[in-house]
Amino acid sequence: MSVLAILQFPLKLTGRRMLAPSVAHLTFTRDDGQPLDFIPGQFIQVHFHYADGTATKRSYSLATIHDHALGPGDAVEIAVSYVPGGAATALFEGLDQGGTVQASGPFGRFCLMPNDANRRYLLIGTGTGVTPYRAMLPLLEQAIAQRGIEVVLLFGARTPEELLYGDEFRAFADAHPNFRFVPCFSRELPAPGSAQAHADVRHGYVQQFLAEFAPDAATDIAYLCGNPNMVDACFEALKAAGLAVPQIRREKYVSSK
Repeated sequence: MSVLAILQFPLKLTGRRMLAPSVAHLTFTRDDGQPLDFIPGQFIQVHFHYADGTATKRSYSLATIHDHALGPGDAVEIAVSYVPGGAATALFEGLDQGGTVQASGPFGRFCLMPNDANRRYLLIGTGTGVTPYRAMLPLLEQAIAQRGIEVVLLFGARTPEELLYGDEFRAFADAHPNFRFVPCFSRELPAPGSAQAHADVRHGYVQQFLAEFAPDAATDIAYLCGNPNMVDACFEALKAAGLAVPQIRREKYVSSK
């Protein structure tokens, strides 16, 4: 047996729901009976083959919300963008309830650090790049309670129906005054009077509104996840505001078929 085969494990599909017209939230459990011990912000890789038999893989941030103080959990949750003609899209769309895929991980260092002494987190994401922030919610809740930190989540989407996990982030913000949720819609604003049409909604791209929150090297640690152009633009803006590179943690999501 190869080392690669030893490191891989089977995931069984146990749930599927659409977050947006082209994004699915998929829930799995490890089919080998083992838990998945991970740090919020990490990702897994799903392994499969193209039609010609060539092996390939795709990376997906873990969206799972779990109280890690209780030990490893059973659920493995990811958000998957469906791309027309995409090989991974065909894999997941064709996966029936109870079907399995091969995965490996978790990987990555896009995580909250236990020795962070900042007073504020600036979390900036677009599209499925908001997924790791969902997994971080229990740790953010703990940090708010223990250290009194503030958190700003700037989340970019084209339209209200593409605001992934928006209801969950809004509910978390309502329950935690130190957490501010700022959806930025580039194409279409929520309808007046709708649940999404609150005071923190912005019209435009997330990088247009970063300066509004006055990034401060003395207080802030920033996380950037999602569209590479957004990540690069915000990285330069944060450096210009005085943040040192170690205070800016980045993960780019590159679309691939």
